[in-house]
Amino acid sequence: MTELTMSELEAQSVQMLPARETLFSLNFADVWASNSSVAANVLTINSLAASAAVQNIAVLQH
Repeated sequence: MTELTMSELEAQSVQMLPARETLFSLNFADVWASNSSVAANVLTINSLAASAAVQNIAVLQH
């Protein structure tokens, strides 16, 4: 990391951000969630059925 000289520091400028409400109205996210699982234990006596669940979450931010 290099140090800034006084001339480089003085050349920097500042700009105010818009109000939080303005930023909030421009940003939104679509979220989709899915949780699915399947198990079958048909016509059997004293047996077990196992199931593995799959979970997905997708986030799309504009």
